[in-house]
Amino acid sequence: MYKIPINPMSDLIQHIRACRLCADRFATTHTSHEPRPVAWFRPSARVLIAGQAPGMRVHQSGVPFDDPSGDRLRDWLGLTPSDFYDKSRVAVVPMAFCFPGYNAKGADLPPPSICGKTWHRDVMRALDKVELTVLVGGYAQKYHMGVKTGVTDTVLAWRDYAPQVFPLPHPSWRNTGWLKKNPWFEAELIPELRKHVQKVMHE
Repeated sequence: MYKIPINPMSDLIQHIRACRLCADRFATTHTSHEPRPVAWFRPSARVLIAGQAPGMRVHQSGVPFDDPSGDRLRDWLGLTPSDFYDKSRVAVVPMAFCFPGYNAKGADLPPPSICGKTWHRDVMRALDKVELTVLVGGYAQKYHMGVKTGVTDTVLAWRDYAPQVFPLPHPSWRNTGWLKKNPWFEAELIPELRKHVQKVMHE
């Protein structure tokens, strides 16, 4: 594991982008791809989007949430693409900065834990102006909140953490059925989330 010195933010971002810790791991996946860390944050960010890991499309573009899941997430947040991709206000920090790859069945592999252990303490220390944290999916919720509950139970308890923290399910199309079974999410949580996003973004 790397020992990362306390450097200016630009140095930290360059260290992350140059990381090849998981090169051997990725080479053995079904996708057999090279690492491509996507580091998308600046020290002035007020909103933190913490998710799982980039998907294949993000791996190819180098832009976080550059896919239909991102469209749904931006709708939940009430943000235009230009606001969402404003690094001076919105940081996107997944549990793994690289696409972990697919298994033989085409399913996403979990984010390698070594990524969070190596980088997240320094990144969180650098993002000291964050006032609103949006936790997308179980991996981010367990890391940042220390919860042991599943995503549904964690999101159900969102009022216990708001307005500083909002836990969300992943905005993937795979969760469309979950959204239909849990109409309270879009009826109750989303309006509050949008309100606090706008407040923090424009303070």
